[in-house]
Amino acid sequence: MEGRYRSGRHGVLQRRRPGDRLRQGRGPHGRRKSVQPMAERLPDGNEQNLQQFVNQSTWDPVPVRRRIAERMVPRIGPDAWAVDDVSFPRDGKMSVAVARQYCGALGKRANCQVAVSVHAVSDTASCPLDWRLFVPGEWAHDAPRRQKTGMPPEVGHREKWRLALDSLDELAGWGLVPPVVVADAGYGQNADFREGLGERGIGYVVAVRSDVTVHPHDAQPTAPAWSGNGRRPQPRYRDKPSSVAALAAGHGRHAFTEVIWRQGSRGPMRSHFLAVRVRPAGIRARRLAQNAATARYGCWDGVLPEVTLLAERPAGAEAPTGYWLSSLPSDTPLAELVRLARIRWRIEHDYRELKHGLGLDHFEGRSWTGWHHHVTRVTAAHAFLTEQRPAPKADTPDSPSTRSSTPSRTC
Repeated sequence: MEGRYRSGRHGVLQRRRPGDRLRQGRGPHGRRKSVQPMAERLPDGNEQNLQQFVNQSTWDPVPVRRRIAERMVPRIGPDAWAVDDVSFPRDGKMSVAVARQYCGALGKRANCQVAVSVHAVSDTASCPLDWRLFVPGEWAHDAPRRQKTGMPPEVGHREKWRLALDSLDELAGWGLVPPVVVADAGYGQNADFREGLGERGIGYVVAVRSDVTVHPHDAQPTAPAWSGNGRRPQPRYRDKPSSVAALAAGHGRHAFTEVIWRQGSRGPMRSHFLAVRVRPAGIRARRLAQNAATARYGCWDGVLPEVTLLAERPAGAEAPTGYWLSSLPSDTPLAELVRLARIRWRIEHDYRELKHGLGLDHFEGRSWTGWHHHVTRVTAAHAFLTEQRPAPKADTPDSPSTRSSTPSRTC
């Protein structure tokens, strides 16, 4: 009976038993966190039962992730939500959504899965809130592999930046809205992603590459005089845009201010930064601005939206080395911009713990359902640890684990 999952109260209890054992097996003992070694470490570990719970059982991971997110956001009190993606090297081609693509874990193109995640982050704590498995284009119409891995028919290929916006929309449906979104250049470089955040009323501080082009904030579009024949000329910027690298370097070393954004393990984290107002250029940015203005006002005056360019120039560097675009108000203090731009370090901390401590990349199943069950269980374990860090060591009425049931016991 232990391997079956019934509906009703008795069925819930039976689902909790393997779930509780998985939580115990995900503890600090043993390096490998896939099902077989976890079952071997548990006194009553039934590997078949645990495999069924992860890969074949019908519990819905979405309500579990919702409960985790609703519980952890107020506990963390995030300064930002961070968007990123993580890769899982895999052998073969039958694991769900696996393909030869860039693998961050290996630093090169390789056979892997990629997932997009959204994290609530502060200077002292963080936790994943939602996950989206990236489906490569080759899986869109591969009926045999889709059927074998149980991929839902409505799931298809979507770009990673769209998956990130999908996650933000889902979290908004749960009543959770980010104070600001931060992301690396893989997302910040994308004008559509930045526009999507703006359409949702979400402020951002996102990294960009040095070759992103911008106009100075005081540049004005102009239109030549109309000759009376043909269509009226459209207003546009007559000067060629410059790269953010050239614009920042043109301000000179003296324009950069030293900022300390947090205390590191070896002392204060400090560097020199510059913040200037700019108007992002490029064909896509121009087209998005034109479409937005036309939809709202029925016409476009050629003016590109204004944002803040943040540039970093470490002491002794010959030129700036890092760049971010921010849609936050123009009077946002420089120190606050820098702190938000640099807060993404918490994601790297999350991924290390999720992978090396909790076995995020140890999943050995192949199915769509199994993968989502696995990452949800790992997220619950991570949330539990995040709650316990500031808590008393002994179980007392003040400990989070005794005040209410932990998220990991919901399934």
